[in-house]
Amino acid sequence: MMIDSTEKLTTLIERAKKTDAVALDTEFVWERTYYPRLGLIQLALSREECFLIDPLTITDLSSLGELLADQNVIKILHDAPQDLAILRAATGGEPNQIFDTRLAAGFAGLSSTLSLTNLLEMLMGITLPKTETRTNWLKRPLHSRQTEYAIDDVRYLRAMRRLLLERCTPEAKEWLQEELQRLNTSGNYTGIDDQQRYTKVKGAGNLNRSTLAILQELAVWRENEARRKDRPRGHIVRDNVLYCIAKQQLVNAKAIQECGDISTRCVKAYGKAMIEAVNKGMQRSAEDCPPLLHTIRLNKNEQTNLNKLKDYIAQHGERHGIDPALLGNMAELKELTKRPLPEMRQQQGWRKEFLAHF
Repeated sequence: MMIDSTEKLTTLIERAKKTDAVALDTEFVWERTYYPRLGLIQLALSREECFLIDPLTITDLSSLGELLADQNVIKILHDAPQDLAILRAATGGEPNQIFDTRLAAGFAGLSSTLSLTNLLEMLMGITLPKTETRTNWLKRPLHSRQTEYAIDDVRYLRAMRRLLLERCTPEAKEWLQEELQRLNTSGNYTGIDDQQRYTKVKGAGNLNRSTLAILQELAVWRENEARRKDRPRGHIVRDNVLYCIAKQQLVNAKAIQECGDISTRCVKAYGKAMIEAVNKGMQRSAEDCPPLLHTIRLNKNEQTNLNKLKDYIAQHGERHGIDPALLGNMAELKELTKRPLPEMRQQQGWRKEFLAHF
């Protein structure tokens, strides 16, 4: 059923607030804009009662925001972070009581990176069609294949949650709940801070501290410009151009033009602003420059300890049904082996408990 008015939405949300849990998903388009364009919201009260909410016709989604924030209703999503960020922005509600089936699978003896299609097939033997993965969700009217595809994304989530919890050991269930609590804090899924965006620029690990300061200024400028124009950051200036400018400390338009993958029009539009960013980065004191992003290198003894740590995580994880990937990526495990810091997530909460006997 399509919910295409504020009145219908309010009625649906009142019903949803009386249930123990609802399933949620979103469909959006995010190819030519900085912000994702929300095209559809799916909400299921049960396998039979599935609804499509049309954000293109409903201007006030605040009642859905109230449901998101309701601590008495569990919201079930698959791979929740991106959907939560989009729903939070669209509704003004602060998501609370979230259950992520992708995450839960990692505490239930399965991989924590399974797609909804693969997880559903493993748990329930149901195969979903993939016909609408590239569809334009902003185009109306939606045809039947689109609506069926969208509904299938929430139809089985309640049953999947029950099956996943049944697979969890009592200890893993407690650890899962602790990890799910992180989704109650928007800072854990709304993306990295602008000041850290430079760390995502390809090649940043090859720069020294002074050129990293320049790259940081350039990345912050680009982020603000992309946000202001609502365009993908790569449509403003590509990563390889920012890297080139920072590495060579370029402070004139002609030199920037020679970086290669940048048009004359782009240099004319942004050259002055980029040169200002370069100068700003060059003026920083040594103490104010970012730390190096070099790859962590281990000596022979540290490598031996890392191998022992990985073996322990694999064996202990198999015993408790925990996907080893949840304990940390390779960079984190190397850091833990070389110089463990109190602020590392492996030194806190359920991960610390998991690693206590290593």
